[in-house]
Formats: sequence, C-alpha cells, structure tokens
Amino acid sequence: MKTCELFGTFIKHSYTRPIQNKSLEIKPLVIQATAKANSRTESAKLRNRRIRKKFNGTPEKPRLSVFCSEKQLYVTLVDDQNKKSLFYRSTLQKSIRGDPPCNTVEAAERVGEKLVQTCVDLNINMISSYDCNGFARGERMQAFEIAISRHGLLPR
Repeated sequence: MKTCELFGTFIKHSYTRPIQNKSLEIKPLVIQATAKANSRTESAKLRNRRIRKKFNGTPEKPRLSVFCSEKQLYVTLVDDQNKKSLFYRSTLQKSIRGDPPCNTVEAAERVGEKLVQTCVDLNINMISSYDCNGFARGERMQAFEIAISRHGLLPR
C-alpha cells in the first residue's frame, strides 16, 4: 500500500493479462442490404426508362417528349435513330409568350400550335409515342394536348 498526502491511501493491485490464443479464426463481416421502396420520383424515372426502351422515334415517326415543371412546359420532338431533336419549345420563350404577355396555359396551347406547324413542314403525320415523363396531366398539359389532338397527332 502507498499513501499520498493529497489523495489518501492507494492500494496497488498486481494485474496480469490472460494469454491470448493466436489460433483464433477471423470471420469476414457480412452486411446485408435490404430493399427500400422507391420514392415517387424514382418510380417515375424507372417507368420512363422502360417506356424509352420500347418506343424509339424515327425521322418519319418521332417521339414526343413533354416535361412539365411547377410553372412551365417544355416540349421536344425527338428522332432517336439519328439522335436529333427535331423541335424544341417551352412556355418561357419570348416568341411563344407574345408581345402582350399571356399566362402559361395559353402559352402551352401556342406551343402545341407551333408543334403542329413544324410537323406539317417536316411531313410528319404521326408520332410514335407520347412521353409525358411520368407526370400527371395538369392545365398546361391539357391545353397542349388539345391543341395537338385537333390535328390528329396524338396516338390513341
């Protein structure tokens, strides 16, 4: 035993380590990943990839791709064989909005009319597929669809 003026009496223990066995087997750590349900946006992306595998646009029958954000509408007519965009318009463009500004629903209808004019110029009578990128139809998409369905471009 040792004594100390500051801390009082200490007891010293003699401690011995046990002998380690070096013949222990080391097993690898296995981590299992569990499947996680897809979120809404991931499901839309997966659905869109499946659709694109099935439908490819040609110069005579291009694929119509429509993206609708919270405020705007973007339309592309795609030739997948040659990897070219034949037509691109959005409701943001000044030529679509016009000199007196209009709202996005009217601009979406004008985009549809421009698409029909371009299809007539390029001698396109049908569209191979209508790709709405997994988005639900809102006012802008309905106005756009009405404008192009008047001329029979939507496949039904």
